[in-house]
Amino acid sequence: MSSIRRNRPGFSLVELLFSMAIGSMILILAAGMLGSSGDGYERVGGTVATEREARALITQLSADLSTGLFQKDGKIDKSSAAWPVDSVGFLSLQPDQAQSDAGHIGDLCAVNYYIKDLPVGGKTLRCLMRGFRESKDTFDALRSDTVASLFAEQPQIDEPVAFGVVSFEARPKSLDAGGQWIDWVKNDTTGPDAFEMKLVVARRNLVGKLKLPGDWDGSGNTAALLGKADQVDRNKDLEVYATLIRFGNHAKP
Repeated sequence: MSSIRRNRPGFSLVELLFSMAIGSMILILAAGMLGSSGDGYERVGGTVATEREARALITQLSADLSTGLFQKDGKIDKSSAAWPVDSVGFLSLQPDQAQSDAGHIGDLCAVNYYIKDLPVGGKTLRCLMRGFRESKDTFDALRSDTVASLFAEQPQIDEPVAFGVVSFEARPKSLDAGGQWIDWVKNDTTGPDAFEMKLVVARRNLVGKLKLPGDWDGSGNTAALLGKADQVDRNKDLEVYATLIRFGNHAKP
């Protein structure tokens, strides 16, 4: 009996090598797409977190400023740096729940905002700080005519309210007779009508590259990462938040 040989189809060495080459190319392309997707997710995630933090800060600023009271010894320091780091301090009417039982004797408190470099993991992280002085301390300072001391830095109680801050501007404004906003002229009797606020925040991927105070000033070896302050809108690694917030009360307490 004769056997019948059946020819089974197979791959030649050339065909096998060609198939492996195509498969490798597909894997490389897929890996690149996954990497790009991961980077995109990191950018989006960092942006969302930054925007959430900025909204919370603006809400807090609005709450503080809208109940503000002008006092001649309030603090308004305008920075002249390329990336401004202003500081502002004022009296503000605060609810009972914002104070402790020991420090609460009324509703007149003191609030200040300023920039501070904090050491984190061997690097420098620039933050916007909020200082809060309860009504007991505020009334004591008013009685002793030492209101300016309320706006001095107190590291043990002041809190960071925004992280990765490149620049913070708090510019006082007044309304002129024509209803236009102009720069407030400092005096001892009349406070500003509003503050023009501007916050520039570094996104997460840029924060990791700014390690020294000079880096945050735009004067270090990483100055090119920040670019020029007047071209901030062109830098995809920076978020800019600007708003005008009315100042609550201009009467002297």
